[in-house]
Amino acid sequence: MATKPLTRQEVLAHSALLPSFPRIISDILASVDDPELSIKVLSHCVGMDPIITARVLSVANMASVRGRRDHEVADVFTAISLIGMRRVREIALISSVGNFVDSLGSDRLPVGFWLHCVAVGVCCEELVIHVTEPMSSDTALTAGLLHDIGQLWLYGYNPAAFRECLRMAHESNMSVESVEHEMFGMDHCVIGAWLAEHWGLPESIVAAIRHHHTPQGAHNESLVALVHVAEVFSNALDLAGRAENRVTSISASACDRLGLVWDDSIHTLFGRIEARSRHANLFFASAHAS
Repeated sequence: MATKPLTRQEVLAHSALLPSFPRIISDILASVDDPELSIKVLSHCVGMDPIITARVLSVANMASVRGRRDHEVADVFTAISLIGMRRVREIALISSVGNFVDSLGSDRLPVGFWLHCVAVGVCCEELVIHVTEPMSSDTALTAGLLHDIGQLWLYGYNPAAFRECLRMAHESNMSVESVEHEMFGMDHCVIGAWLAEHWGLPESIVAAIRHHHTPQGAHNESLVALVHVAEVFSNALDLAGRAENRVTSISASACDRLGLVWDDSIHTLFGRIEARSRHANLFFASAHAS
């Protein structure tokens, strides 16, 4: 159906369809291996964004009430000491990517797109804790949140054609990326990887975006395996409640790469994923509505 395949040059030339990539994400990822630098960078980044600051303080004050503290949490440093670096980074990363997605205008987005992104991001974070392969939870969360960013580009590029892709994939046994190839001559995985490269994101995140449906194409990248498994889990658990949620297969080599064991602990993992995904989406939906 495609008259001419989309090229990298064309995708980047049309990248103005997306807003500027949030600098806060790059700053957090760059500082994650240095705890002393990380808290300074995180405090500065959060303090520069009133929306993220409000969300961090909201979570910190909820924790303060549960802990029966007498004083309201009114600054980022106190919030970090109360709820921890990891929780604050998670709020900052999800908020930043969420604002980035939302800035396109909700009328452009397929139903459930952001819910799915958050669900996969949360799955990635929980898998990092569960599996044997050591990885950064912040990098994993970011890769999960951005894994379908190529779909966002396609939606901005030609909303009607992309809606048709989703419809055809839903009504057939074809994967959405196969239908994208027929419609655009390129799929969202490759387009997303081109965008991630253009934004200067780490190579591991670029690879995870490019290969999350085809992990066999990047055998040595643990993050690829992680995002692939996380998306399969998200769809299997129907976390975003989307019509597109279906599971055709899971890569055995990706599971082996992660050292994933299918024992009773997997049910505990699924429970944590479902609870945290539901909480994250409810929290950010209510924060957006307010």
